[in-house]
Amino acid sequence: MPGENLSRDEARERAELLTVDGYEVALDLRSAVGESASERRTFRSVTTIRFRCLTPGASTFADLVAPAVTAVTLNGRELDPAVVFDGARIALDGLADENVLVVDAQCAYSRTGEGMHRFVDPEDGEVYLYTQYEPADARRVFANFEQPDLKAPFRFEVTAPEGWTVWSNGAEESREGGVWRFAETAPISTYITCVVAGPYHYVTDTYRRGDLEIALGAMCRKGLAKHFDAEDVFLVTKQGFDFFHDNFDYPYPFGKYDQAFVPEYNLGAMENPGMVTFREEYIYRGKVTRAAYERRANVILHEMAHMWFGDLVTMKWWDDLWLKESFADFMGSFSLAEATRFTNSWVTFANNRKAWAYRADQLPSTHPITADIRDLEDAKLNFDGITYAKGAAVLKQLVAYAGREAFLEGARRYFKRHAYGNTRLEDLLSVLEETSGRDMSAWARSWLQTSGVDVLAPSVAYGEDGRVAELAVLQEGEELRPHRAAVGLYRLEGGELVRYARAEVDVTGERTVVAELAGAERPALVLVNDDDLTYCKVRFDEGSLETLRAHLGDITDPLARALCWSALWNLTRDALLPARDFVGLVLRFAGRESDIGVLQMLHAWARTALTHYAAPKWREEGGRLVAAGALRELRAAEPGSEHQLTWARFLAATAATDADFALLEGLLDGSVAFDGLDVDQELRWSLLEPLAAHGRADESVIAAELARDDTASGKRHQVRCLASRPSAAVKAQAWAQVVESDALSNALVEATIAGFAQPSQRELLAPYAPVYFEVIERLWAERSIQIGMDVVRGLFPSLQDDPATLERADAWLAAHASSAPALRRLVLEARDDLARALRAQSCDASAA
Repeated sequence: MPGENLSRDEARERAELLTVDGYEVALDLRSAVGESASERRTFRSVTTIRFRCLTPGASTFADLVAPAVTAVTLNGRELDPAVVFDGARIALDGLADENVLVVDAQCAYSRTGEGMHRFVDPEDGEVYLYTQYEPADARRVFANFEQPDLKAPFRFEVTAPEGWTVWSNGAEESREGGVWRFAETAPISTYITCVVAGPYHYVTDTYRRGDLEIALGAMCRKGLAKHFDAEDVFLVTKQGFDFFHDNFDYPYPFGKYDQAFVPEYNLGAMENPGMVTFREEYIYRGKVTRAAYERRANVILHEMAHMWFGDLVTMKWWDDLWLKESFADFMGSFSLAEATRFTNSWVTFANNRKAWAYRADQLPSTHPITADIRDLEDAKLNFDGITYAKGAAVLKQLVAYAGREAFLEGARRYFKRHAYGNTRLEDLLSVLEETSGRDMSAWARSWLQTSGVDVLAPSVAYGEDGRVAELAVLQEGEELRPHRAAVGLYRLEGGELVRYARAEVDVTGERTVVAELAGAERPALVLVNDDDLTYCKVRFDEGSLETLRAHLGDITDPLARALCWSALWNLTRDALLPARDFVGLVLRFAGRESDIGVLQMLHAWARTALTHYAAPKWREEGGRLVAAGALRELRAAEPGSEHQLTWARFLAATAATDADFALLEGLLDGSVAFDGLDVDQELRWSLLEPLAAHGRADESVIAAELARDDTASGKRHQVRCLASRPSAAVKAQAWAQVVESDALSNALVEATIAGFAQPSQRELLAPYAPVYFEVIERLWAERSIQIGMDVVRGLFPSLQDDPATLERADAWLAAHASSAPALRRLVLEARDDLARALRAQSCDASAA
């Protein structure tokens, strides 16, 4: 990996020297099918780059990661590939004022989801290709200047096998003899170019708005066509286009709009203009909840927002990644709430997305939203909860601070002023100052250029009459920021906990009095950051905490209820609330939760509490209580409801006793049934994995299930189940497949790791803790960044939750001070999660 890195300084120097006028890229993908003559399958890539040089005679380099280069020609002069190509860069000396570079290379198909990914469908043998580049993997497919601020128009020509269809960013111009030619794009960055090719199932539609007409397409593998609800994808797409055209006042600038759902995808989606790619798991093979459809709709709208924030206007370097990701994350929830059927999307944002941000912002690797990105390895790791979710939360705070219309008008001016260009933070701040009339530099210093999360808590004094004499908001944190926040007062009315008073206040400094609430009657609950206007952790006064212990399920407003759950979870993570107490609250009140997304999050948190935060001596008892609670709620759930399905999945995930496992077996063989519960194929795999992990389903049972579901999805489930079995030989094989071999695809690496690390198998996994620290540096050097990240994170011995593992992590960090910063960051983060778990376990043990 180090040879493939690119530093910010190198990119800056190259951008000052070059202007790129255009690319012509010709790819011959016929080698994707049939037998391969060599172990590493390759394709021909011929790239012509026209560019200008500010200083004739200067030197620079082009980027290319390829097994072989056949020819390099610069301004008609042939260069010796053996001399100028080092495996990652092509040295270019003696540049002219105007230059033409032609590179003929053999590039490799990918199994890691980076570059030109090749997938063979086990169901029918069909081959599917797609590209994925962010932040810098276009160079694995064609020679280029791989940095976001060297934008240029692109023309793609693709030669494909017979019977295939090919798509790219531009509209198809012609196809003849298996050669597909595409219209030239507008100026875009290399990382958002895209090619999708294969026998995909393709559905079309059209979006119309006045004189504007956008051709829509959606595609998936043929094996998923029967499950593909393209009409809902198009519905959300059209609603998104309506919303963004209404609010951005800048027509969609990239012609057609295709959306491809592709296999073995590392991300949720990628905003390639005119050719958006998504993970195919967003095509649902069985019954899912409304939360799943909401999640997919959010991703569709997030990627669409990028057409303006990110594609039309792009950050100069990855320091300002937030300029696109924070905005897209915010706009996804914003448009979802205002333009689609998912009107409660801010509840999901408060409960789900912000939990991601809170975790990331408390790690030792936390960073400002505008980060210091030294190189591409740094960039890869900064697609994190701070850049996405914290940034989006801060933008929500900005809307409360500056006003909605000022914010949107700022966006309109930003697009028009910087269309097809590259920007930095100050470019956005200048338009927001114009539209809001506020000093945005002070706001930016507090919110964008500092790290960490503030804590807001109420301090209430009561008068002799029992009413509020004074209510103040106390702020703790390294950076005491200005918060526009709401404070809500709640009381019990007829068994319901309802809000009867609310005040907005500008919180500044350590203590801010909320004068408007003086004289209010005594509340049962004080909720700071009501309506979730700002980004902070919330604490409760003792009276409010006691109210929640007794009446959390009685809060009628779903957002307020979600905010209380989130605050309680943060208390648990911070070792201020025993894990068993949080689990008890879930068992008592989760069955009354109406929002299915919140319920699913509560299930995930309860499992984390049991696995990592509960005292080891209470784990077994806690596990039995949770499984019994899941079964109780499953039986009580409305037949056929999404709540019934969610509790069934939670029971499968938490099954703890022989009776639990017998029930799962009965659901699989049909001897047990719950009225309305459809045990479809996806649910069957969910039931089978815990049986495999507890030794009640052997290889033959898993093989029989694969025979029922001999598909790409079934294969991933099978691999996960096989790796989950409680056998030393199984664990050794799984470890070797991931650590000692690179034969598995990215999706199967992920499935193997997920099966390997079972909470019920701590003793079986113990021998791998010391080995992990012996192999990770070699593994990081040998694998791609994506696979390296997956393995280093996934195999960290977090289940060996004892001081000895902490000491091993500390020893490795001390002995590897000069290792790759990205690798050190991953280990440091995992080490911090482990230390947090040990603190939480100590807190929980004290409650015994």
